[in-house]
Amino acid sequence: MPAISADTLHLPHLTAADPGDTERPVHAITTGPRGFEGEGFPVVRAFAGVSARDLDPFVHMDQMGEVEYEPGEPRGTDWHPHRGFETVTYMIDGQFQHQDSHGGGGVITDGATQWMTAGAGILHIETPPAELVESGGTFHGIQLWVNLPAADKFATPAYQSLEGAQAMLLTSADGGALIRVVAGDIDGHRGPGVTRTPINFVHTSISPGAAVSLPWERDYNALVYVLSGRGTVGPAAQPVRQGQLARLGQGDRITVRADVTQDAHRPAMEVLLLGGRPIPNRSSSTVRS
Repeated sequence: MPAISADTLHLPHLTAADPGDTERPVHAITTGPRGFEGEGFPVVRAFAGVSARDLDPFVHMDQMGEVEYEPGEPRGTDWHPHRGFETVTYMIDGQFQHQDSHGGGGVITDGATQWMTAGAGILHIETPPAELVESGGTFHGIQLWVNLPAADKFATPAYQSLEGAQAMLLTSADGGALIRVVAGDIDGHRGPGVTRTPINFVHTSISPGAAVSLPWERDYNALVYVLSGRGTVGPAAQPVRQGQLARLGQGDRITVRADVTQDAHRPAMEVLLLGGRPIPNRSSSTVRS
């Protein structure tokens, strides 16, 4: 998994839990169904079957791939509109090319993120670069939709290109997990993404048998999505595996532990941790695709 890696011995370590901290319990675990998006690239609908109240301020998320394309197979989307929310495209492995009607765009590759604020309305297209179409190769990423409060629904569209090397890199107390903070604040360490809606967007690689315990804002919701591998979440060690989403209750910390045995083609359990402050009067903050 080429998303930015580092020697955890030389990274800032998360601080240990305070004696009074509580772990967020698991409320429910759902398994995302598989489908196809755009011109036919495979996705896992990570939020399928989950109520909007439990997701707020998030709206939708697809795990794109993981797929190994043969030459000529890669697919993208046609031009399509968005309004009233932000799209976050995070490429873990492979390449995707973005263009939009306000001049934003570029190639997203290996740990990079493109953050598009649709605001008052925008057209965009996502396609595999010509070299990927010609050669084939691995395609694996995430697209997340983040709702905007009513006051920002008609904001001027904007665009952020965040290279993988810009992510804030941390490690767990024992050095067994690599933590990439793309947006938000984890233990006083802030990611590069600028968000209108306060959120955390974190990709964590957990070595077999290791665990990570992250401090989490009490007024944020908390979602744990397993990109690959298997392990447990929360104080009761609820089992989770690839393609599953755990929705957590209230508390101060999120704890995830990787099983000792992982998939043969993966050296670690790969997890996406998401959370945000619910939007007041969400009923007046509708989203338009």
